[in-house]
Amino acid sequence: MTVTEAPPAPPAPEPVVHKPSVRRKLVPYWLLLPGMLWLLVFFALPLVYQASTSVQTGSLEEGFQVTWHFQTYWDALTEYWPQFLRSVLYAGTATALCLLFGYPLAYLIAFKAGRWRNLLLVLVIAPFFTSFLIRTLAWKTILADSGPVVETLNSIGFLDVTNWLGMTDGSRVLATPLAVVTGLTYNFLPFMILPLYTSLERIDPRLHEAAGDLYAKPSTTFRKVTFPLSMPGVVSGTLLTFIPASGDYVNAELLGSTDTRMVGNVIQSQFLRVLDYPTAAALSFILMAVVLIVVTVYIRRAGTEDLV
Repeated sequence: MTVTEAPPAPPAPEPVVHKPSVRRKLVPYWLLLPGMLWLLVFFALPLVYQASTSVQTGSLEEGFQVTWHFQTYWDALTEYWPQFLRSVLYAGTATALCLLFGYPLAYLIAFKAGRWRNLLLVLVIAPFFTSFLIRTLAWKTILADSGPVVETLNSIGFLDVTNWLGMTDGSRVLATPLAVVTGLTYNFLPFMILPLYTSLERIDPRLHEAAGDLYAKPSTTFRKVTFPLSMPGVVSGTLLTFIPASGDYVNAELLGSTDTRMVGNVIQSQFLRVLDYPTAAALSFILMAVVLIVVTVYIRRAGTEDLV
């Protein structure tokens, strides 16, 4: 008996691949176009204009001309380097204080607040409901020489310590570095708390339970689990605090004195009072470069670029 072989099965049809049309390919670019135009008009072009202003010479009466006078940068840096140093020092101190005060509060809201979480978040952003200027002016009343806050600080010996550190002058708090740092800390504290809360809220609670099952102490759990996982919030919070604080001039203007002027005060004065536009523009670019260097070094040392 002869066995006949079955005929080979016909080849399976090749799947039809629909290539996206040219119009569909361009959709993401059209969606990005408004944002790119916004950055071009309100960021890139003013930046180019300020760059050209920084290398000009002349006066407001005679007019300014682009003469590629880069000596303005060196003159501005050598004359106002104390204000640059003071800006970095004040902003760094305020950022450290915001992290010190903000992390426990963000931890409380993320893990312990329960049904009060939304209320606490509203209280964190409540200062934004009023003007930045009004909030800063309020601290002039709070830190008044004859006010209860200064009297309490003086009675417990706190001002003796700050006098030794050079942060206050005698029994005064206003018109001292402590007042400026206090204003910076208060005004920028929400910028620290919100990224920290967002980062902490993302942590899976089962990781804490697993650490407890492994007999880890609460301090060990925080050091090995919670804090490392919250580092994106720490990095983004410190950046959102340090960058605007380093260029701030309102707190130093209203709560400080001529001895506590930051570089933002110098830029504001050069633009609006002295009318030396090239120096003001050069100072702005130097400040931007200093902040960029500090931020780059900090991100590399922090060991994370996963920002919230």
